[in-house]
Amino acid sequence: MARRAQAEPSDSDRDLGPLADPEGVARAIVLRKLTGQPRSRHELELSLSDKDVPADVAKAVLDRFEEVQLVDDVAFAQAWVQSRQAGRGLSRRALMEELRRKGINDDVARDTLDAISPAAERAAARALVERKLAATRRLEPQQRLRRLVGMLVRKGYSSSVAVAVVREALAEDHEATASSDA
Repeated sequence: MARRAQAEPSDSDRDLGPLADPEGVARAIVLRKLTGQPRSRHELELSLSDKDVPADVAKAVLDRFEEVQLVDDVAFAQAWVQSRQAGRGLSRRALMEELRRKGINDDVARDTLDAISPAAERAAARALVERKLAATRRLEPQQRLRRLVGMLVRKGYSSSVAVAVVREALAEDHEATASSDA
């Protein structure tokens, strides 16, 4: 008879001992959360609150982690923006919304997003469209336009940028397919 592998206990199921030190518990929670990926201070505050760590202890632990630069909202925002724009092609507007949900201060988010030039944002939109062009070739021209524009708008691009980028890409695609057919 096969034995079932025992699942690792979740954070809430772990026995922290009868006299667990709240500060030690808070440090352990924060370190565990930071092991998987960088986190914003706000995310860590929520995790500590969910584990019933007293607010004063959570503040002290997070202040110390910021002091030693293990928690850094500016660095987190920069890494998040770089990753999400490169990987998912999100617009500045969509990235701003994500950073707000992560609890990043609006000033920090704006400063981080200012590093993205309009040309870089447009290039990211164009790259998204390029990836989808071939899959839309069988569609009618208007349906193709709507589908590609819709994709960009869902990624947070303004409709004017989306329409301009898609029309440009479709014109170039049409020229390329017309010259290859000739």
